[in-house]
Amino acid sequence: MTSMNTGAGSDTETFVSWREFVGSPYAASLALVCLAVWLHAADSLIVATMLPSIVSEIGGAALVGWSVSLYEIGSIIAGTASALLTMRFGLRRPMSLAAHLFGFGCILSAVSPTMPLLLAGRALQGIGGGGLVAMGFVAVGLIFPRRYIARAMAAVSTLWGVSAFAGPLVGGVFVEYATWRWGFAFFACQAFALALWIALRSEANVTPSTTAATGFPVGRLSLLCLGVVLVAFGGVEVSILRTVPSVAAGFVCLIGFLWLDERAGSNRLLPPRPFDPSHPSGATLLMILSMSMATIAITAYGPLLATTIHGLSALTAGYIVACSSIGWTVVAVLVSGLPERFDRLMIAFGMAVVTLSIFGFFHTVPNGPVWLIAVCAAMEGGGFGMAWTFVLRRTTRLACADEVQRISAAIPTVQRLGYALGAAYVGIVANASGLLSIDTTEDAAKVARWVFASCLPFAAIGLAAMSALVRDRKAKLQP
Repeated sequence: MTSMNTGAGSDTETFVSWREFVGSPYAASLALVCLAVWLHAADSLIVATMLPSIVSEIGGAALVGWSVSLYEIGSIIAGTASALLTMRFGLRRPMSLAAHLFGFGCILSAVSPTMPLLLAGRALQGIGGGGLVAMGFVAVGLIFPRRYIARAMAAVSTLWGVSAFAGPLVGGVFVEYATWRWGFAFFACQAFALALWIALRSEANVTPSTTAATGFPVGRLSLLCLGVVLVAFGGVEVSILRTVPSVAAGFVCLIGFLWLDERAGSNRLLPPRPFDPSHPSGATLLMILSMSMATIAITAYGPLLATTIHGLSALTAGYIVACSSIGWTVVAVLVSGLPERFDRLMIAFGMAVVTLSIFGFFHTVPNGPVWLIAVCAAMEGGGFGMAWTFVLRRTTRLACADEVQRISAAIPTVQRLGYALGAAYVGIVANASGLLSIDTTEDAAKVARWVFASCLPFAAIGLAAMSALVRDRKAKLQP
């Protein structure tokens, strides 16, 4: 990877064309980051296409839900640990390890004769994929000059959008013309190729800190893992005796993790006061967590409710949800060349559009028309694409230099944590509002109203955190 360049001064205020960016010495580093993101994003989607064939061959239908849960949990845990690993060992060795873990997880899944063994492979894939994405964000924050960060984030967003279509398509091709096992093998080959590429590139300019001799925080990571599992478990089957204790215990574990991590000094996994809106990094992470929880409903329950209420095919409902990825990608690419003085405006406007899309879902999912649901999905993705492109650039600009790695790794990790917690929360609301006893279209419409109304408080929290992030902080900016 290319050496770190801070890119200060008027450099950040000029328009950066794609021609300039792709032709710069940072193009190879961008390709490496994009491949890391592709592996994580596409693999998480290809399995959804292959699962019916997997279950028909090796059984384990009762464990299907855990194929997603274990992947997400592994991603969250690895993403949380990524900043500490890169601070101790630089970027090359941890990224290479993550790629190897991902590849071995794919091989394990490919040869699995039973569902439990396949789930073990999925857990390894989640750890490797989550680590690759988090360290990819670290690489963007450390290696690229600030004037190139928005373009790099737009490229990453494009990969996410492409994976929304290509992932299921690749899975379908392997199921139709070969076998699902070759689908996992295909991603294993890519992972090992990425590991070799990382090994052959020169080390990024990340100096290991003096914390390298201290112990690895296994206890804190275990507490985080247990907290996510308990909250997710509470949302699987809703009942007072099962859900309330499980979710409460999960939140106790998560609070305990944050409390212990705050007191770990230089061995912290997250930036200090990670959800305190009075600090730029805290405002960023609180905004991302809240908005992720607020927007997961359309992905988790949108297809089910849309097909029940409006009689759509599963394919049509799936592509309506995919409009979010399209909107994200298109808008991110269009605005990514804007200079740094527009960061605050784009973040504020983007988050406002996301919030409006939730109001749109509240009306359109139960009432229609169908095309307007797709428009709302595109608005949601477009709002994220508009803001996300500049969040890392603004946050790293305001943060202390020694916290850039922690913040960069925390952004995608907190996003996935928000999706996991939000899915559990929305599941509780949906089941409590009568999802399991729907008899008529009106019953389904009532559930849809409750589901999307329950997302609005988190959107309000996200907007409040956003306002703290975009507040004028000129006195705190680095020179």
